[in-house]
Amino acid sequence: MGEPKGDIALIGLAVMGQNIILNMNDHGFTVVAFNRTVSKVDDFMKNEAKGTNIIGAKSMEEMVKLLKKPRRVMLLVKAGAAVDAFIDKLVPLLEKGDIIIDGGNSEYTDTNRRCKSLAEKGLLFVGSGVSGGEDGARYGPSLMPGGAAEAWPHIKNIFQSISAKSGNEPCCDWVGSDGAGHFVKMVHNGIEYGDMQLICEAYNVMKDGLGMGQLEMADVFEKWNKEELDSFLIEITRDILKFKNKDGSFLLEQIRDTAGQKGTGKWTAISALEFGVPVSLIGEAVFARCLSALQKERIEASKHIKGPEKTRYEGDKVAFLKDLKQALYASKIVSYAQGFMLMREAGSELNWDLNFGGIALMWRGGCIIRSHFLGDIKSAFDKNPKLSNLLLDDFFKTAIENCQAAWRRVVSTAVLLGIPTPAFSTALAFFDGYRSARLPANLLQAQRDYFGAHTYELLASPGKFIHTNWTGHGGNVSSSTYDA
Repeated sequence: MGEPKGDIALIGLAVMGQNIILNMNDHGFTVVAFNRTVSKVDDFMKNEAKGTNIIGAKSMEEMVKLLKKPRRVMLLVKAGAAVDAFIDKLVPLLEKGDIIIDGGNSEYTDTNRRCKSLAEKGLLFVGSGVSGGEDGARYGPSLMPGGAAEAWPHIKNIFQSISAKSGNEPCCDWVGSDGAGHFVKMVHNGIEYGDMQLICEAYNVMKDGLGMGQLEMADVFEKWNKEELDSFLIEITRDILKFKNKDGSFLLEQIRDTAGQKGTGKWTAISALEFGVPVSLIGEAVFARCLSALQKERIEASKHIKGPEKTRYEGDKVAFLKDLKQALYASKIVSYAQGFMLMREAGSELNWDLNFGGIALMWRGGCIIRSHFLGDIKSAFDKNPKLSNLLLDDFFKTAIENCQAAWRRVVSTAVLLGIPTPAFSTALAFFDGYRSARLPANLLQAQRDYFGAHTYELLASPGKFIHTNWTGHGGNVSSSTYDA
């Protein structure tokens, strides 16, 4: 077989795997390709990989023998049991210091577990978020690696070479230990859910509230894409609205309005609850998809439940579209603020030293949420790495304050017209809650103490928990306290 030539092996020849292999090959790396169904390796070598330096392996044993040391093996297979199955097969074939990289959408808790168990065997494990879809994988994805820090020097050149670039900076850097990379990718996907839902709500308001046609809406998104909302998702929304079938009809109106999900947005919402962080917009985006799935029920309900009499906006359409843009921008600021709050809390609890400016840069190019806006986020954290919330940065504080009158007009108009805008509405509610020095949770604490003796604190003596015998016959024994 001669001297090993492979710089890295990649297991999993679905479209993402194939495209990343071709991307690595383009950048001068020798990749060993393997797939559990070996016929896929043969097909790949005869077609897409023909004439390249890619090496096809017929078995995992052969694959490992073809690799230079330390051996680097990247998995791009379905998250969950498949990852564990491949790791179990790889472990006996590898030596101390070899590196396994999971590039799938794994739950960060699984990555934590795998890092620990493989470290005990002397192997280095990396869990890396990969974003950008098929096109990103081929020509430059956003990569978010985390795990065993000792592995980074051995994979840095490959990862930063194949990643997207923002200016001259690679959209890839080391995120942190254990499952930090996959956690950051999970939050990225949650923010992606939020961005998509906000755009869908803006489209719905234009279509149902303003009675706009698809080309008219496409022109609005085209205009927005040249301004502060400049982003990949706004750009593709314009293209989708313009897209016609061969018979000249618009495809969009023929697509069934039930949204699917692969789980990462749901994981973000669950993590937000676990860490006690109010990531309300991503939660609403997940629930909006769940509501869309109740299509049969919705159709039946629409025949029986009446909404408002007036369902069309009768004011100045041009002025309202300006308001809508500002409402979308303000809501987007809240969504990202919430996502970064979640990462900050997780980083604090799990001892990850997360570089938030670096994360914004990783998302600046290559990934689905790439946008001009992320450059502003990077600037905010460059100015103040300890920034507790994006809403407190001067740039974003001024932007959201300037948008808020328009934002309130859009949300209240949508409510009056009976158009659901859960993400716009929850973003505004969060903004109003976050800027409130006092919230009605004092009453909530009194209620909890009244019926369950859960105790409360007084403003004058925080940290001291008190129980009141509200009825005169409830007794003075309190329940144990706990945090929400």
